[in-house]
Amino acid sequence: PKKLILIGAGVIGLEMGCVWSRLGAEVHVVEYLDRCLPGADGEISKQAQKIFEKQGLTFHFGQKVTGVEKLKTKLKLSMEPAAGGEASSMDADVVIVAVGRRPYTEGLGLETVGGTTDRRGVIETRGKGHFQVADGVWAIGDAIHGPMLAHKAEDDGAAVAELIAGKAGHVDYNLVPSVVYTNPEIAWVGKTEEELKEAGIPYKTGKFPFMANSRARTNHETEGFVKILAHAETDAILGAHMMGVGVGEMIGEVCVAMEFGGSSEDIARTSHAHPTMSEAIRQAAMGVEGWTMQM
Repeated sequence: PKKLILIGAGVIGLEMGCVWSRLGAEVHVVEYLDRCLPGADGEISKQAQKIFEKQGLTFHFGQKVTGVEKLKTKLKLSMEPAAGGEASSMDADVVIVAVGRRPYTEGLGLETVGGTTDRRGVIETRGKGHFQVADGVWAIGDAIHGPMLAHKAEDDGAAVAELIAGKAGHVDYNLVPSVVYTNPEIAWVGKTEEELKEAGIPYKTGKFPFMANSRARTNHETEGFVKILAHAETDAILGAHMMGVGVGEMIGEVCVAMEFGGSSEDIARTSHAHPTMSEAIRQAAMGVEGWTMQM
């Protein structure tokens, strides 16, 4: 399409927007909230907006879509400020709705086994591992609470199989990584700075830009950075947030460290091959204690 409007600046909206923008479409993204990627760390969200605007995406924040009218040769999208104000409209060849997902749980017959759902349709679970609906009935994946991701559902399934076999199946949803498959990629695991501040948890930050990474500079892929959040007293890794080429492949290192209760110093003292993009993770971990340059 010549002109494409995306409703929603979340993961799916940005992924679709980046694809169609690179194919030559004029892409506009309409978002109800005041920033893109509402669930991501604030710094990542700001950096992502700058990079995607540079790629050609146009964002319309704080806007509520009130309707889409199908005309003879185009679509007309109507919107108004979420905080109130004058309505406006935009024409487009295609409008994609990407405002999130909900579980598809209607018609499962849950009531016949005493199962219930919340107001969003998420199946309420109980018992061992919080996967049990009723005796002999289990639920996993997007149908229950937790991140709606394929790898989370896979881990749920493995945990349920272990529980049925009498073993100790368990999934820590705080350690399920999220990846946005844009160009460049965005990945994170654990808590954001905003969540730590809200919870009153003392933390330290280490950051390292890909601009200072040898492999990134050689490949002309210097956009983005890595940020590590660690507890201010115990140094336990609380979260990691990164944006750059291939970070979806890199986030697993931090997941492993967090799974084993690792600290930022553990990563900082672990040898990483040079030159690699993953060195940025080590450098960010070193930055938690001020052992390296900061952004």
